[in-house]
Amino acid sequence: MVEPSAGGKRHRVVIIGSGFGGLRAAKQLKRADVDITLISRTTSHLFQPLLYQVATGILSEGEIAPTTRLVLRKQRNVQVLLGEVEEIDLQANTVTSQLMTMRTVTPFDSLIVAAGAQQSYFGNDHFATYAPGMKTIDDALELRGRILGAFEAAEVTTDHDERERRLTFVVIGAGPTGVELAGQIAELAERTLAGAFRTIEPEECRVILIEGAGAVLPPMGEKLGLKAQRRLEKMGVEIQLNAMVTNVDYMGITVKDKDGTERRIECACKVWSAGVQASPLGKMIAEQADGTETDRAGRVFVEPDLTVKGHPYVFVIGDLMSVPGVPGMAQGALQGANYATKLIKRSLKGHDDPATRAPFKYFDKGSMATVSRFSAVAQVGKLEFGGFIAWLAWLVLHLYYLVGYKNRLTTVLAWFITFLGRSRGQMAITSQMIYARLAMQQLESHKEALAAVEQAERLERARGAS
Repeated sequence: MVEPSAGGKRHRVVIIGSGFGGLRAAKQLKRADVDITLISRTTSHLFQPLLYQVATGILSEGEIAPTTRLVLRKQRNVQVLLGEVEEIDLQANTVTSQLMTMRTVTPFDSLIVAAGAQQSYFGNDHFATYAPGMKTIDDALELRGRILGAFEAAEVTTDHDERERRLTFVVIGAGPTGVELAGQIAELAERTLAGAFRTIEPEECRVILIEGAGAVLPPMGEKLGLKAQRRLEKMGVEIQLNAMVTNVDYMGITVKDKDGTERRIECACKVWSAGVQASPLGKMIAEQADGTETDRAGRVFVEPDLTVKGHPYVFVIGDLMSVPGVPGMAQGALQGANYATKLIKRSLKGHDDPATRAPFKYFDKGSMATVSRFSAVAQVGKLEFGGFIAWLAWLVLHLYYLVGYKNRLTTVLAWFITFLGRSRGQMAITSQMIYARLAMQQLESHKEALAAVEQAERLERARGAS
């Protein structure tokens, strides 16, 4: 049973992360006798499955990323804190976060860690400079700038080889995100941009989808993978399977085929959607809980009740948990949040015994991926289907999970304009979209260099004083 907070205060719940799991956990505790602090590194709740539509000009970032503070403003038992979590102390029951130069230490009685995952480059983080991922709004806006900027550069250049390079788009990773993005780049070129240029034909651009495995959409099975592959190929997308990307630079990529031969693809716009890495908070938690480990992707091997060993009220959910049979999808995070908050509410009534808890059970509601307008693939239990019906089901499901009636309405309108017409409502790009991340990286490097100099000066002064 949960012990009461010090001084007779209400039970304190800290939630880390404002994604699907974190936001659901906060909402599920709306009527519970608890004080909630939700700590997030971003100000918004991101509906990540629709990021690719921001990148290709269909939706605006505001439609898929409502402000968390406004979503929860009527829930009086929640305080939202913006900040990067620096430390989780499982012995002192505190979470330390930082915003700019300000540090905040937040005590907890129950902790729900839903920090999510980030793009993984499998040890080649320098690839990110030339091949952004698809995990944040910044990624999507940068990609929109790179995609549309490539067409603009192709219009200007007079060099034939450079024009071909600018009109070659490579998507690395043929999972749902990769398939959806490759299909939308092809449709953007063929429908929206057709006739808009004078020296190039956008619909003649080359879109390449590269996958290290031997099939498209590997988790969804051979039948649906082949259906998606055929649809993409009909749209002109080149599918290259059993191909590993070994290098990424400004001019293009190097690919190693199954037989060991290497080849170059000269391309201006590259997108990385090949893997994910869990938040480093997973490792931080595992190091403090004896007998707890993480997998290769940094996910925490949790107990059957989604807690870590020796800490019955520290829950790890979503992309940060490693549970057999639970994919890194929104449903896993939502169901994990429901389970964890149910246990917290039971404990407040004195009905929870950690030793006799029923284990978390994941209910697989299936998976879906769009390929193009009017075409998708879906898997619900043993039922597999594709085409227009799957596409309609995809639309309805994603509308259902979007937060806010206004966002649902504007999304429907944007889809209506895009899928029934040729135009897209979000085609504006700025140089800031493309270069801001690189500038921030340079700024961080400069700060680190200054910090190193200051540290050296302090050591020198300490030696002089001694």
